[in-house]
Amino acid sequence: MAQTISLTASPRQATGKGGARQARFRGKVPAVIYGHGRDTQPLELEAKALEKALTGIEPASTIIELAVDGKAAVKTLIIELALDGKKVKTLIREIQRHPLRPDIIHVDFYEIHAEEKVRLKVPVHLVGNPDGVRNAGGVLDQVTREVEIEVLPEHIPDRVELDVTALKIGDSLHVRELTIPNAKILTEADLTIATVVPPRAEEVAAPTPEAATEVAEPELIRKVREGEEEEGEGAAEGAAPAKPEAKGGAGGGAAGGGAPAKPDKAEKPKGGKES
Repeated sequence: MAQTISLTASPRQATGKGGARQARFRGKVPAVIYGHGRDTQPLELEAKALEKALTGIEPASTIIELAVDGKAAVKTLIIELALDGKKVKTLIREIQRHPLRPDIIHVDFYEIHAEEKVRLKVPVHLVGNPDGVRNAGGVLDQVTREVEIEVLPEHIPDRVELDVTALKIGDSLHVRELTIPNAKILTEADLTIATVVPPRAEEVAAPTPEAATEVAEPELIRKVREGEEEEGEGAAEGAAPAKPEAKGGAGGGAAGGGAPAKPDKAEKPKGGKES
């Protein structure tokens, strides 16, 4: 059976975006309650109490006893709540949360009566380890995670369980296999809930030309650049071979300041005259 929790709400006088912002600034969550021909009634609840109450439950299938205090409420609401000393039972139709934070920023409550059936969606919970997963390495794929039902408030289930232990590879279970006591299933009977598929083979994709280029780029960084290579070759080709050290280099170095030494005069041939 569905869980039942109790919350206390206060009528909210300021409406619209401005009134909602004021409520949030005071640590409240703006809300509305409607159903059974009543006019939509603006409310506000303690943010911390609402967050705590909704922790670990399935809001869509949880009955909430909503007590509205204060004399500023609409007359019909006061009669329904205070005349017989009863609390208004509701279902959460919508929860709005902040786009960047998990904070609840607005809640819609739908009033229900014990003798009147309601339509709502309940989660489907898979039970067991399929045969195709245990013995053939298959993968269990849950296609449908909730179904819509019509039921009296006292028979609202918190979830629907479906046993998948006997499923082999290629087998499927559908909505028609579900059994929900005291409830009418509104979801299409042929809709698949769960199936066991063959193990997915790992595919190694061939590298694209762009990927190959990106991989090769780090190698180019470690190679000698083309400009540096040409510059080094030019320097090697233009370098003159080292000259042999001239005789009397000490004297020549002192006279010429490092200029090349003059060649020695040829020796005169012995026994001849100078021509």
